[in-house]
Amino acid sequence: MTLLSEPEETTTAGRPTPGRLRVILMLEVHDGAQDRFLEAYELLRYQVSAVPGHVSDQLCQSIDDPSRWLITSEWESAEPFLAWVDSPAHREMVKPMHGCVRDNRSLRYTVLRETHGTTATDTTVPPLRPGEHHPGVPGVPRPGPDGVVRHALSFTVKPGAEAKAAELLAGYRSPQARVDDTTRLLRTSLFMHGNRVVRCVEVAGDLPAALRHVARQPGVRAVEEALNPYLEEDRDLDDPLSARDFFQRAALPAVHHHAALRSGPVQRHAYLYPVRPGAGAALAELLAEEDEHAAADPGGPLVRATVYRHDDLVVRLVDLLTDPADDPAAALGLAGPRAAAVLGKLAEPAERTPDGLRRLLAECSMALVTDRSSAED
Repeated sequence: MTLLSEPEETTTAGRPTPGRLRVILMLEVHDGAQDRFLEAYELLRYQVSAVPGHVSDQLCQSIDDPSRWLITSEWESAEPFLAWVDSPAHREMVKPMHGCVRDNRSLRYTVLRETHGTTATDTTVPPLRPGEHHPGVPGVPRPGPDGVVRHALSFTVKPGAEAKAAELLAGYRSPQARVDDTTRLLRTSLFMHGNRVVRCVEVAGDLPAALRHVARQPGVRAVEEALNPYLEEDRDLDDPLSARDFFQRAALPAVHHHAALRSGPVQRHAYLYPVRPGAGAALAELLAEEDEHAAADPGGPLVRATVYRHDDLVVRLVDLLTDPADDPAAALGLAGPRAAAVLGKLAEPAERTPDGLRRLLAECSMALVTDRSSAED
């Protein structure tokens, strides 16, 4: 159950309705950029107020530090806000603020209880429990049973730039593995499929701290800057708003992970599935069931499998004891009882024949660009 699964109550006297979303954007404005920031906000405020689902917003300035600002907004529910904030229209609207802001942080909250004088307006829906999250928002990355946090980023490069992008992404110097006393980079695996890049990372400890650590490494930063001209989507890594928006859209969370107690020489592979529109979530669940079945098979080749998903973008990272061509069904997650259901969620379901599975394997296979495991300090 989620906080927003119940119908909303009627608004009375202009008061916020239980179940509405409150968004808090904390900003630090560059010295000398305050006037430009206020001009940008003036342009933005009425455009945002016209977005369906928007209720109100406020611009506030800290009385302790004039460079710190706060924008709060209310929305009828999370759905219209999340749809808008991920849209090209939002990216165009906020461009005037680029270059004004040194740092920013966005927080989103559901309104559960309100008090107006002696009148209390409470939602009847219980708060989210640890491990739960709104269906439109990825859950906080959590470590698996092995203590490893898994996450991925995915973006596209301009058609024709694939070889140059692969060269850049394979040639950087690995960052220092140890982030602090509790966090360590374990492994980075980078794959390409056509012009789509998928970078999978494995971390012991605090994932955000590890990602910030990597972003600060001069070698990594140089590669990211060199990659910018080849990206389909523009980004400015010197602008916190632009960089944050890019990496939020590129996030490809790990939604399932299964592992088997097997040892031996392992090959790592990644598969990008051609998903029927709207079937991404169902496909990810079905692949997870298949991987759970495969991990329990004592004679199977599967060592580890992680499913990453954002909307209908579904990527599966697998470690196998055998060459995928020798067992394409196991490689694709199609060797178990839900194989037919998995195939039914694909854009063009393949035949469950040796030739059909080999064609699907070739279609889904991603090319390995680099796979780096950290050495012990």
